[in-house]
Amino acid sequence: MNKENRNTIKVIDCQVLAHYQFEGDQYILTLSSEIIANETKPGQFVHISVSDILPMRRPISIMSVDKENATFDLLYKVVGEGTKQLAERKVGDVISVIGPIGNGFEMTENKRPLLIGGGVGMPPMVAIAQSVKDTDYQPFAILGSEVPFPFDEQVAKDGKDYQGATRTMPELEDWGVECRLASLQGYQGVFKGYVTDLAKVYLDGLSADELSQVEIYSCGPHPMLDAVAKLAKDYNLPCQVSLEENMACAVGGCAGCVVEVQTDSGPAMKRVCVDGPVFDASTVF
Repeated sequence: MNKENRNTIKVIDCQVLAHYQFEGDQYILTLSSEIIANETKPGQFVHISVSDILPMRRPISIMSVDKENATFDLLYKVVGEGTKQLAERKVGDVISVIGPIGNGFEMTENKRPLLIGGGVGMPPMVAIAQSVKDTDYQPFAILGSEVPFPFDEQVAKDGKDYQGATRTMPELEDWGVECRLASLQGYQGVFKGYVTDLAKVYLDGLSADELSQVEIYSCGPHPMLDAVAKLAKDYNLPCQVSLEENMACAVGGCAGCVVEVQTDSGPAMKRVCVDGPVFDASTVF
């Protein structure tokens, strides 16, 4: 993991093909790019120009790709002036995009990936689910949000009830990926609690043999990732996390997104943008 990422980043003009708004100032943006659709790996992101007024780009994780139609989807939430201006982009607009950027998740021999995504950390989990949907992996996805989910959740067809969690993301349901939702907001059919609490319910329901095949993959706010890392340690499970950091250049030049990582030779400062954003959880938490 954390291999050098060089000569893979491109500047591309992408046309806006669709732009959907959801509750909680959340948006899904569909852009055209054969390069990004075909070359993106789960966990990578793009650095996107939000408008002609603001020179600073914004890093956004790639949620899904459509290789056949040469498109990719981004989920983002309006949190400041930059994303506010991005939300004003219309179908037909052309947006400058740098990407795909970063070292993504590495799928291992563990065939039961537990995908845990919170807030705008959900997209990389959806990306992993899409990448393994027609393989012998048996993923279980947990998506958490404290605002309404940016999709019309539905009751899972498998009928399983994880302590009140019966609803799932329709797209993952279509892919045959088991998924449940978590929130503290008391939404119907959604687990009332933290994503890690629901993860414990899932893990405790596995046999010893099944548990030995679990690897955790996660993206979300730092407090959530800290809790996920502790969960992985408690259950003695390998865990990969994608870090969320403020980025200026996003291509390794400014070193404004560095984090301390434990390496074989001692602590080292690594850039989240190109050395990550995915790291072994035990090295950063």
